[in-house]
Amino acid sequence: MFDVITIGAATRDVFLASKAFLLVPLPELGGNLAECLALGSKIDIDDIHFSTGGGATNAAATFSKLGFKTSIITRVGDDEPGRAVIAELASFKVDTSLIKTIKGGYTAYSTLLTAPNGERTILVYRGVSAEHSESDLAERKMKTRLIYATSLGGNMEMLVRLVRHAKQENIIVAWNPGHGEIKLGLRALDPILRHVTYFMLNLEEAQELTKVQTTDVHELAKLLLRPNLTLLISDGVRGTHAFEGDKYWHVGTRNIKSVSQTGAGDAFGSAFVAARLQGRDMADSLRIGTANAESVISHFGAKSGLLSAWPTAKTLLSIPLTGE
Repeated sequence: MFDVITIGAATRDVFLASKAFLLVPLPELGGNLAECLALGSKIDIDDIHFSTGGGATNAAATFSKLGFKTSIITRVGDDEPGRAVIAELASFKVDTSLIKTIKGGYTAYSTLLTAPNGERTILVYRGVSAEHSESDLAERKMKTRLIYATSLGGNMEMLVRLVRHAKQENIIVAWNPGHGEIKLGLRALDPILRHVTYFMLNLEEAQELTKVQTTDVHELAKLLLRPNLTLLISDGVRGTHAFEGDKYWHVGTRNIKSVSQTGAGDAFGSAFVAARLQGRDMADSLRIGTANAESVISHFGAKSGLLSAWPTAKTLLSIPLTGE
């Protein structure tokens, strides 16, 4: 019996950091910043860091480090990156028995071009992580208190089967969807959402899912909330908004210097859910999620800065929070 099973992508990551990565506003992107290199140039890299990532592995590492018996359902290839993923998960004491190794397949691989301010452009090869199948779900082995689902590449049949199993076995479901699910739209996701306890998005994802281009998170929440659902909408350095019924909270940040933003969302969501699973109240849980995310962005790699113990009361009180 596990406390948590995470499900989703596993990747091999390489972080390349350089002061030569220029951030330039482009009219073609609506004035948003683009990360630019001179075509044909040779760029000096100031730092390089190899790690593993993917929402499912990042979340699994958090849960395990905070004391929960954790397993993971994901796909890797029978290659060196796949072996690195499995070895790193094992080093975090995450059970790897439910991982499917695809013979002749290639593990997902990401190259992260990291600018001096910690923002990055990610070049992604999705490999076997883009081929999730219902056959990956061995329900008889999925004995757990909670399932933490991340991106499944828009595989709705797999999601339906997952929540059906959870409902039958009284398993809590937390969901941090990927682009493949979000682009399907709210109507398509509604049958899944009605069986989810914790639903986590960033502001841009909430706008895309609802098809409403507003920065008013309360308007977005009206469209996204369902009975018995806790909704989290993150907004970068502006913090995270939480909704539960007619209750609302906002947790701020502490202006921690960012080395790399990669993994911040996974760190926040998994630590928040871990705190709730431990019985913490909303205020503590939101602050614990923030502490984990702030620690992660202080390092290269989505797992390097994960909390190894629950934050102290003093640390939690230093994180600004308003609400119920």
